[in-house]
Amino acid sequence: MSGWADAVRLELRLPSEIRAALAARSVVYVPLGTYEWHGEHLPIGLDAMTAHGISCHAAMRDGGLVCPPLYYGTGGGHGQYPWTIMTDGNTLRPLLVQTLRRLEDFGVETAILLSGHFAGEQLELIGQLERDWTAGGNRMRVRALDVSMPGGLSLAPDHAAIFETTLLGALWPDRVKLDKLPPLATVPSIDPDGSEMGPQRHSPDHPLFGIFGPDPRRYDPAVGPTLLDEMVNWLVREVRAASDQPPASSRTL
Repeated sequence: MSGWADAVRLELRLPSEIRAALAARSVVYVPLGTYEWHGEHLPIGLDAMTAHGISCHAAMRDGGLVCPPLYYGTGGGHGQYPWTIMTDGNTLRPLLVQTLRRLEDFGVETAILLSGHFAGEQLELIGQLERDWTAGGNRMRVRALDVSMPGGLSLAPDHAAIFETTLLGALWPDRVKLDKLPPLATVPSIDPDGSEMGPQRHSPDHPLFGIFGPDPRRYDPAVGPTLLDEMVNWLVREVRAASDQPPASSRTL
């Protein structure tokens, strides 16, 4: 993904370029994720990588700029998994509030919090932040979104299974390594009652350890562009709806 999206990556822009971009479309995306185990076949930064990639696609298509992704998230019940590093709401919320306050100080009209990590605790945190920010009468509009929100997708959201593997593959194809999982033909997934979300997947002895959802070994890269396009279309619609709302008159939070 690196290279093609450089024009919308906030950290790469000179101040004059930032001013020009925001004069054309005053939207800034704040991608959120975490460091989290996503099986042996996917990178631990997947959640932030997908949120960042989708945001970049949306900004390239519809304008705006994209902050570097924040890799510290919270919740999900995977805190003790290998290579999983999380924080809590008491740490994460002040970082987000400070980010939003400074974006507003710079004259940004709309900020989008997009979380690729869709654990309940994370979604409640950013949802409550949006509600508090809006109730506070701030000038800048804030919308909290996550990649599990859009309905009618070609694949249903999951954790490290077909959905996340396909979405990550559409953005970072070289970071999907199915050969790191046991071969499906000789090591099938044993799931009592066919439950792909059951507690057996928490066992390191399970061939799909830490993977919750349909077996990713059935991943078809050809589906990726369609899923990505669905996600980007949804995000652009949400951003347009959020940015068309009238701004409030003053700021408190």
